[in-house]
Amino acid sequence: MQPYNRRSLQELMLAFEPVSERFIADATLRLSLRPLDAANRLHGGAASFAGRNVLIRTRGQLAAVLALLALDGVAARILLCPPDVTDEQIHRIMQDGETDIIVTDADICDENSTPARQVAATPRFDTEWVLFTSGTSGVPKLVLHSLTSLTAPLRDGPSADHAVWATFYDIRRYGGLQILLRALIGGGSMVLSDVDEPVASFLIRIGKAAVTHVSGTPSHWLRALMSGAAAKITPAYVRLSGEMASQDILDRLRQTYPQARIGHAFASTEAGVAFSVYDGRAGFPATVLSAVPPRPTIRIEGGTLRVRSGAAAARYLGTPPRGLVDADGFIDTGDMVELQDDRYHVIGRREGVVNVGGLKVHPEEVEEVINRHPGVLMSRVWGRHSPIIGTLIAADVVLTPRHDGVVGDFAGIRAEIMAACRAALAPHKVPVRLTKVAEIPVMASGKIERRRA
Repeated sequence: MQPYNRRSLQELMLAFEPVSERFIADATLRLSLRPLDAANRLHGGAASFAGRNVLIRTRGQLAAVLALLALDGVAARILLCPPDVTDEQIHRIMQDGETDIIVTDADICDENSTPARQVAATPRFDTEWVLFTSGTSGVPKLVLHSLTSLTAPLRDGPSADHAVWATFYDIRRYGGLQILLRALIGGGSMVLSDVDEPVASFLIRIGKAAVTHVSGTPSHWLRALMSGAAAKITPAYVRLSGEMASQDILDRLRQTYPQARIGHAFASTEAGVAFSVYDGRAGFPATVLSAVPPRPTIRIEGGTLRVRSGAAAARYLGTPPRGLVDADGFIDTGDMVELQDDRYHVIGRREGVVNVGGLKVHPEEVEEVINRHPGVLMSRVWGRHSPIIGTLIAADVVLTPRHDGVVGDFAGIRAEIMAACRAALAPHKVPVRLTKVAEIPVMASGKIERRRA
C-alpha cells in the first residue's frame, strides 16, 4: 500500500471556504458540511479501521457518504457497495476485494449518539477506492480507482461554486459518486435520492431545497418528465450520462428547462468521464478525437470507442485476473459508434446486438427512431424469438400522458411509428411487433432493463 501523499476527501472538502452554510441531505435528515466530524460518526472512531480493507454496505446513501468521509486517508481500501448487491454475491465480492471488515448503517452514529473519540493519531494511507460495475447479471466486477482518478474529471464541467446538487443516481455508482465529489470538493451542497422514493416526490423535495444542478441517465430524465412534477424544479444545469442521449430527450429537456445549461457526458466505471457535450446535439463532434492530454485520448477501433485517461481505473480486482487496458493503455468501452457527417453517434453496446437472420441490430438505434414520434415517451427494443423463422425485432412503447389518454389512438400511433421505422431503417431492423406498455423497467444503475427473448 502506498504511503499517504495527498489530502483526503475530508480535507479537500473543508479546504473550501463557503459563503453560506453547506449541507448534505436525504429524505429524512439534513447535515451541515461544516463542521462535519465524519471520522467520529463511526462507532469506535476511524482509528480502528486504519490500514484495513473496508466494505461499505449501507441501506442509506447518507450513511455511505459519512463512511467515505471518515475512511478516506485512513483505510487502506474502501469498497463502495451498491444497494442492489445480493447477500449471495457478497461472499465472492469480499474475497475479490480482500475485505477485512464491513461497515453498515448500524456502525454510523446518528444525531443523538455519543461516539468514542480518537485519542491517538490515525495512520494515513493513500486509500484505494473500489467501485462495482452495473452488469445486468452475475457478480459485478470490482474496479480499482483512487481519489486522484475519481476527481480528475472535475476540472471540466460547469462552474459550480456554492451550487446545490442532486442526482437520480445512487452515489454508490460511478455516475452518482462523480456528482457527490463535485458537490463536496467544489464548495457545493448535495441532496440525495432514496431508493424507495417516487420520482415525483424526489422532484418536489429537491425543488424545495432550491437545487441548481441535477444529473441522471436519459431514462431517469424520461421518468421525471412523465412524473407530472418536472416543473417543480428550475435547474441552472442539467446533466445526462450513462446511456445514449437521443436528440429527442435533449429537445424535451430544452423545452422543459429553457433556462438550463444542458450537457451529456460519456463515462463508464472503468474509463471514467471521457468527454462532455454542451451544444444541444446528440452524439459527439469528431474533433473529440483530436483532444490531447491532460484531456482523455479517444480513438475508434473496430467500431468501438476506446479511452486512455488519467481518470481511468487502475485495474480489476479478483480472480481470474481480468485485463482492463490494451497494449497502448486504452480501455475498450464496448460502445459501438458510427460517424454521420462530422459527428459520432453511439449506436449501442457490442454485447447488446440482436442477431436477425445473421444481420446485426442495435436496439438503441431502433429506439431512437421510435422515440422521435411525439406520442412516444420511452421505448425498449428487444429480440423476440420465433421457433419458425428465428429472432425478430419487437418493441415496447410508453406513450406520453397526453396521447395515452386518447381511446383507440394507439392504432394510429403504431401505424405512424412503423412508417417512420420503414423510412429510416433497413428492413431487418423494423419491429414486427409494437406493444403499448404502462412502464419500462429501469435498473438500479438508471439504465433501461434490457428484455431478452
